[in-house]
Amino acid sequence: MAPTHCAILILMPDARQQTHNSLGVGLCADCLHARRLESARGSVFILCNLSLTDPRFPKYPRLPVLSCDGYKKKP
Repeated sequence: MAPTHCAILILMPDARQQTHNSLGVGLCADCLHARRLESARGSVFILCNLSLTDPRFPKYPRLPVLSCDGYKKKP
């Protein structure tokens, strides 16, 4: 029996066209309560400011956030 091979092709958009959404943060990309933090080593994290006053919200949510009761679009 011949071996079966499976390949998955993922197309990445041009880096100049990437937005926060295309980087996989979901709703946090334009949420009023989200704050983007960058470490000294260049890692990027999204902090949810709602977590400071409401324990229902994680400090660093698992991304991408697709649904959130606290989501409020930035003006």
